[in-house]
Amino acid sequence: MDLTFTAEGRSWPLRLNGDAPRTRRALLSALPMHCQLHTPKIAGSHIYWHAPFVEDVEGATHVLSAPAGAFIYWPVRQFLEITFAPLQAENAEVTVLGHLDAPVEGIADLAAMLKRDQGRRLLQAALASADGAEGEPPASLLPGDVVAARKLLWDECPADIGRLTASRAILHPAGPVFVAESEARVLHELLWWIRAERGMADEMVLRRAAALVLDKAATRLRDFCHMDETTALLFRLKAAMAHVDPLDALIDEAILVAGRIGAWLDLLIPWNDLNETFRAALDERR
Repeated sequence: MDLTFTAEGRSWPLRLNGDAPRTRRALLSALPMHCQLHTPKIAGSHIYWHAPFVEDVEGATHVLSAPAGAFIYWPVRQFLEITFAPLQAENAEVTVLGHLDAPVEGIADLAAMLKRDQGRRLLQAALASADGAEGEPPASLLPGDVVAARKLLWDECPADIGRLTASRAILHPAGPVFVAESEARVLHELLWWIRAERGMADEMVLRRAAALVLDKAATRLRDFCHMDETTALLFRLKAAMAHVDPLDALIDEAILVAGRIGAWLDLLIPWNDLNETFRAALDERR
């Protein structure tokens, strides 16, 4: 099975393997996929975008063992990635979905552009079946308003996230943006941790834990960062944790929402510029 990855006027072929049938089905059902690319902050030699599905790891390849050109799904991060060199400084297991069927230098060039431009503009990309086939996401059993709000969140950046960059008060916009991004990212990780306890912890304990972390993150984002539109969906998910079934699908829905909020916030940040400024400040201390 071949896919086509397109960005910045160029296209690259990706060839899927047969080693992860569950994740492969989820991926194909989400095609064609329109996405925004992110520059890595820790692992280094890859580009990534957020996956619009939630699956457990299959095959359990250590991330540092993924070869250059690997096309991977990183479950707890909820990333789809293409590597162009060995990764660095991470300890995690990932699902290898396939490989880049082209020289890695083109992806390396794209990564260099992404590193330079993130926070200045959105780098749009697309992933599609090479034969043009379109997938069909599975029907959801959750309340229609929750599903509709999540789909809208995935389609476009909420206005209150966009407004975070407008303020020029003391240490604004950096302070509110960094706080918001960290809150969303930690919420996303905690929901994955709660998901991992399914079948081991009492269901009411999981519901209460999920409601608490959703409430905490939503309250911080609303009260510290003035994000009223985005937090309405988090508070709705918190309320749903008390009674909506099935719980597994509800937790996955919350993961999709938290991950997408974090992604939109991450895209506001010029990470490379910040890193270079940080390095320069550290050099001045010496």
